[in-house]
Amino acid sequence: MAITLNNGFKMPAVGLGVWRMEGKEIRDLIINAINIGYRHFDCAADYKNEAEVGEALAGAFSTGLVKREDLFITTKLWNSDHGHVVEACKDSLKKLRLDYLDLYLVHFPVATKHTGVGATASALDEDGVLEIDTTISLETTWHAMEELVSMGLVRSIGISNYDIFLTRDCLAYSKVKPAVNQIETHPYFQRDSLVKFCQKHGICVTAHTPLGGAAANSELFGSVSCLDDPVLKSLAEKYKKTVAQVVLCWGIQRNTVVIPKTSKLERLNENFQVFDFELTKEEMDLIKKVDRKHRTNQPAKFWGIDLYA
Repeated sequence: MAITLNNGFKMPAVGLGVWRMEGKEIRDLIINAINIGYRHFDCAADYKNEAEVGEALAGAFSTGLVKREDLFITTKLWNSDHGHVVEACKDSLKKLRLDYLDLYLVHFPVATKHTGVGATASALDEDGVLEIDTTISLETTWHAMEELVSMGLVRSIGISNYDIFLTRDCLAYSKVKPAVNQIETHPYFQRDSLVKFCQKHGICVTAHTPLGGAAANSELFGSVSCLDDPVLKSLAEKYKKTVAQVVLCWGIQRNTVVIPKTSKLERLNENFQVFDFELTKEEMDLIKKVDRKHRTNQPAKFWGIDLYA
């Protein structure tokens, strides 16, 4: 199953996110994912594993496991490279061993102090607060992103972690419209207004953290997981599915793309088995009621400043 983007390219509705994965683990995981049926991989310069992903992809291509044109590969421009968009994109392409990207996203709507192309350190000041660069506008960054399309380096460009205000602005100043807005959204953080605004204006919403980050985010950020919710648990029992599968099905039925992350082979398989059942309208409405407006991914933990304040 795929969603057609506003430029005609198709984006698989389920992908694998590779945040917090390293070395041999990620190489094996990508090969296993391709064997299961995954054709969409979500990467980022900041994940610091593009080279390992590239090695896995090169292996998959060379053995004939899959063709490049069969895959949808996303990566992201880091905050410190807003003034070096073309160089950063080329650096990611080199690490990923690709000639083009299917999708390149502005990872966060903020430019920060440049630390070297592809070096994704977040420079902090003496008070431990993120060094924000106030000389580069998001409009300037976006026009550089558009150049990547003209150069043939990327097929689609998009935004990530943009709210309604910033998304509206991007639509106003863009010549090439954003194809995607990748945001945190899950049953405890549904953001229905933002999702509907994007979809109304032809922007596909990709849900990062579509399971609410589960145990990993609870440990890292002290967040609450929707996978323990009694309403979702009861639906899982009804359909003889895991709670995660119910949550991913809900995301797909909202016409969003979901990119769950897992390092476990069993979960990798489970997360892809979400097309053989469908939630009723009443059940979708029931899930609406569990929304807690609870963001689980909090970069303020690393940056010393809450950019969502």
